[in-house]
Amino acid sequence: MRTRVRPEGSPNYLLPLQIVLLLACAFYSPRSYSPLGNAMFETVRLFGTVSRAEFLLPNLGSLIMGLAWGATLSTSVSGLVVMIVLSFAIINLSSAIGAQANTLSDRELDSKDERKKQLVEAMNFFGADRLKKALIIEFALTLILVFLFMLILQKPVLLLLWIVGICLGCAYSLPPIRLKSRNWLAPISLILVLAFFPVLFAYYTFTTEMNPFFLMSLTGLALTVYGVIVPTEIRDYFGDKAMGIETLTVHVGLVKASLIAMALLTAGAALTALAFLLQFAYAQHLFLAVLLVAIPVAGSVVLTEFRKLYSLSKEFMVSKSSSTEANIVRLSAHNPQWIMMITQTYSIISIVLLVSKFLL
Repeated sequence: MRTRVRPEGSPNYLLPLQIVLLLACAFYSPRSYSPLGNAMFETVRLFGTVSRAEFLLPNLGSLIMGLAWGATLSTSVSGLVVMIVLSFAIINLSSAIGAQANTLSDRELDSKDERKKQLVEAMNFFGADRLKKALIIEFALTLILVFLFMLILQKPVLLLLWIVGICLGCAYSLPPIRLKSRNWLAPISLILVLAFFPVLFAYYTFTTEMNPFFLMSLTGLALTVYGVIVPTEIRDYFGDKAMGIETLTVHVGLVKASLIAMALLTAGAALTALAFLLQFAYAQHLFLAVLLVAIPVAGSVVLTEFRKLYSLSKEFMVSKSSSTEANIVRLSAHNPQWIMMITQTYSIISIVLLVSKFLL
């Protein structure tokens, strides 16, 4: 695989980064140490809450996977650094836009969920009108950044991927489309928004060629991501059903949803491990395959919890017990930890793949 080497005299890689740094410096002020500065800091903190800043690490995982599969030795160090910074900024800004759209559309439902009290309070303090204005500004700034990025790299596919991804991400939450309440369209759109488009965007940032092993790993990641997200739907099942929100879990029921989660996680982990194995073999680094044991180990730990969720779901369908319902909600609330365990395992192996390209 080769990455196109930019011709002599082409636009400077550092230009977009310089623009971003100048904008950041423009916001600095000594008032940050004053009461007004404290108020501004609190506003920023609340803005981070409604933007779901906890997605920062998963977004980093998307960047790492795209970088690991796409980067080649022909890319200069300075160009590589700038591409990493800008692609990560774009992925995070896009993620924030989607999260804010979801916070806006779900504020009524979230207000009835005690676990989302902090999110609701942040939303109430920040205000729906201010958040809508922020969304418009963020969308415009991110569009400009992506357009500049596309011009610098001469890759129109990046703009196309971003436009489709951001539109799908907003359509997932916002009425009148609101894909999250449209049965089977919900998981498909969620897989595309959370796994497919971010990693593909990062991948095409660093290369113009398509690796079949990468496609296999991307498919595995997509299956895994939705597999570990299903317990989140299970946690929200009771509230979603009461509000008439037709998620996949509401449609098929708790028991079948638990089985789907286990099947998707198993298939996704197997495909991902196989993709890395084939890539290591192709690059004649087969000895690195020993590290792939981490994938079934992490998967087994998470599957053990999924089986508990399955047993509780079967028990609830028979007893309709409020205590069983509480146990289901309590257990599925650990899902962020399961997501981190799986995705960070993939990220670590991706780092190994990246390092092997440059050092072996």
